[in-house]
Amino acid sequence: AAGIIALYILLITKAVYVAKTAKDDVGSYIAMGIAGIFIFHMVENIGMTMGLLPITGVPLPFVSYGLTSLVSIFIGMGFVLNIGLQSVRKYS
Repeated sequence: AAGIIALYILLITKAVYVAKTAKDDVGSYIAMGIAGIFIFHMVENIGMTMGLLPITGVPLPFVSYGLTSLVSIFIGMGFVLNIGLQSVRKYS
């Protein structure tokens, strides 16, 4: 469980880094929004599992079963990766 949480923290910190280094404000907002979604889903699902939060049905990204959630998460990560690539590319 600690390994999964560490991977989520790494993923969230990389998304925040992409947001900070984005070329434009819209890319930064999108990357921070997706990082926020990951934070909320992670905290909510772990809290539900531990019994600290009420059960709401929020899936744990990349782990919980649910095709719609999984596709949405992959699309969001694709946005973050594309924003990261756009900030790295240098056009002459």
